[in-house]
Amino acid sequence: MSSVKRRYPIGAEVVGENQTHFRLWAPKARELDVVLEHSPSSERTFHSLTPEPRGYFSGAINAGVGSRYRLRVNGREIFYPDPASRFQPDGPHGPSCIVDPKRFQWTDSQWPGITLKGQIIYEMHIGTFTKEGTWRAAAEQLPELAHIGITVVEMMPVADFPGKFGWGYDGVNLFTPSHLYGTPDDLRTFIDRAHSLGLAVILDVVYNH
Repeated sequence: MSSVKRRYPIGAEVVGENQTHFRLWAPKARELDVVLEHSPSSERTFHSLTPEPRGYFSGAINAGVGSRYRLRVNGREIFYPDPASRFQPDGPHGPSCIVDPKRFQWTDSQWPGITLKGQIIYEMHIGTFTKEGTWRAAAEQLPELAHIGITVVEMMPVADFPGKFGWGYDGVNLFTPSHLYGTPDDLRTFIDRAHSLGLAVILDVVYNH
């Protein structure tokens, strides 16, 4: 494995100012390139990753938060999103986007957590909970849930999925919160707000349905 210090074994991780380390598992590939997309007109630059043992490819590239990218396998002119993408701004078929979760300013350091016994759980579908169908809009309604005695919010699956509406049971980007509900930081804001009100947040996950 690369000597770069990473949190997760695969995906794109910011490792410095305008520096991102990519690591992918593609055991049947001979070559793997990161394709940076610099403009809506599809201006692209190609960056080869270095093969590692056991089918991994990795490398650091001059790219920062917000940069969009895809992957090219064996030099073919077909470009794929990152299977370990953390954000798909245009949905599952669009380019992946580099994010840095360490930039978010949490305010819940005093959150004590909860015990299992005696909790009152509200199951929430973000897309239909409010007219806007976003995490930020849902966060504005959390005080009402706390007021009526809810102690835990259970979100229905939030992994990104094709199309404009879904209950969460057809997720295809399992590391990517749905772009339809907002950005990854919008999700963090929702959780941070919930904790400030004494609400725990848990997640329903579906890997195959």
